[in-house]
Amino acid sequence: MFIEPSIGRSRNPERKGQIEVICGSMFSGKTEELIRRLNRALIAKQKVEIFKPKVDTRYHDSDVVSHNESSIRSTPVNFADDILLMSGDCDVIGIDEVQFFDEQIISVVRKLANSGKRIILAGLDMDFEGNPFEPMPQLMAIAEYVTKVNAICMKCGDLAAFSFRLSNTKTKVVLGEKETYEARCRKCFYEDKV
Repeated sequence: MFIEPSIGRSRNPERKGQIEVICGSMFSGKTEELIRRLNRALIAKQKVEIFKPKVDTRYHDSDVVSHNESSIRSTPVNFADDILLMSGDCDVIGIDEVQFFDEQIISVVRKLANSGKRIILAGLDMDFEGNPFEPMPQLMAIAEYVTKVNAICMKCGDLAAFSFRLSNTKTKVVLGEKETYEARCRKCFYEDKV
């Protein structure tokens, strides 16, 4: 059972920052969970800012949109440092598709959390070859909370943790949806990877 991270239990009234990472394969519900947490913060009347990499225009140029078509307003940015400059006096910062940022995102997230902000990140933890997708492993290591969500294997129906690319393209970053990727369990991923 998943228990959502909570804030505000400290005896110290001063706001403390934290980092939450939501990770998993394609079609696992990472963005859906990010949107859910951000909407709860908005309901609580917290100041929220949401960012995504400008390169991700699959569903919408600016909004963060899940595969289920849930959406939330966001600001597309080219570089991780842009997030630091644009976060202002918000309480909560959401960042989707964090694996598309360069390694500078690690220091940006640290600075924001150290300044008292709640940072919620969502992204792929493994690339199409089944290897750790930087900078996610480092972000997971410095986070207070890590939630790994699973998809359903599109081949056998078991739990899936891998993103299987349907083409032979070897480029690390290829934006795509169901025509480009399938969620796969370990067995089905490695059977067809050969």
